[in-house]
Amino acid sequence: MTDTPTTVAVIGAGPAGLMAAEALADRGIAVQVFDAMPSVGRKFLLAGKGGLNLTHSEARPAFIERYGERAATLRPWIERFDADALRAWAQGLGISTFVGSSGRVFPAEMKAAPLLRAWLHRLRTQGVRFSMRHRWLGWGDAGALRFATPEGEVSIAAAATVLALGGASWPKLGSDGSWVPPLQTAGIDIAPLRPSNCGFDIAWSEYFSQRHAGAPLKGVAIAVGDWQQAGECVVTATGIEGSLVYAASSRLRDAIERDGAAEFTLDLLPQRSLDWVTRELAHPRGPRSLATHLKSRLAISGVKAGLLWERVPKAEQADPAALAARIKALPLRTTAPRPVAEAISTAGGVRFEALDEHLMARAAPGLFCAGEMLDWEAPTGGYLLTACCATGRAAGLGAADWLASRRAG
Repeated sequence: MTDTPTTVAVIGAGPAGLMAAEALADRGIAVQVFDAMPSVGRKFLLAGKGGLNLTHSEARPAFIERYGERAATLRPWIERFDADALRAWAQGLGISTFVGSSGRVFPAEMKAAPLLRAWLHRLRTQGVRFSMRHRWLGWGDAGALRFATPEGEVSIAAAATVLALGGASWPKLGSDGSWVPPLQTAGIDIAPLRPSNCGFDIAWSEYFSQRHAGAPLKGVAIAVGDWQQAGECVVTATGIEGSLVYAASSRLRDAIERDGAAEFTLDLLPQRSLDWVTRELAHPRGPRSLATHLKSRLAISGVKAGLLWERVPKAEQADPAALAARIKALPLRTTAPRPVAEAISTAGGVRFEALDEHLMARAAPGLFCAGEMLDWEAPTGGYLLTACCATGRAAGLGAADWLASRRAG
């Protein structure tokens, strides 16, 4: 079965795909959005369930540096649609935003659903059509797009295509990386998909795991080599996860890939100096237990104390200077990140070298790629969503310009 041809097909109904559709519709181009899921923006809605982190208020130079090795590559697109532009765009949908104490930007209502509803209403008003439960399978012999649907396979002829299919994290919400084989067959270079903003496995003892799994580690700092950051994380049955660990995830993951393991340290009292901790520990404790001494002098108890009993040899526990050094830099070792399906986001994807400056595939004219399926990564804090929206908009505009140039030719 061949459906009615459409002008531009946008495959993927997440933020990048919707932004591409809006950019095309703004140019007066007919757009049809396809997605494998029953409804639009599944991952977007779940990510915003506890408070949609839309972007970040950090100054632009520091903001762009958050994209690490791909900062220079992403800069032009983010500069054209930066955090201020994203906030203004949301305001245009009737969604006001505010800057939280951490510098993160949230909608006034905190939730993703009102923004998504307003966005979809505007897109439908612009004539954008949505075809859900359409799983992209690649291309047919004549170059038409192939989709699996509940009614069977259909083919769609499109003048241009924007792919915004996400990475491989959260596959139950649609981002499963199944687009990799068709693109590789088309000659498009793809970096292996890897977990980003993820947890890591640590070989806890059974006692520690059973007693402390799920316990939050608040007011700590992590150090990987010369890099360090303070924040919070969570002990899990298999290791450690949470925002502070996510911030270090690319460094830990890369070290594991290079060396087979990654070493890092946790500072359990980052607000205190080593000298202060040593003096407090050296204070006479009389008949009190070490656990009571730690609690009364340093306010260390619960999971923090559990980490010390787990990782500090008894001989060092009895030595105030040695124990203080461990409190300030508790060594931990991980040999594996959690699987990519559990990660917040994905590293790897379509290499930018395989795309031109408009995000069109060099090996497949008329095919544009956007969002998390591109080869970049960033920490949580609004950076992920900003880059998805910026590249989605760039891909949509690129497709519009490419179509215009073909008509003019």
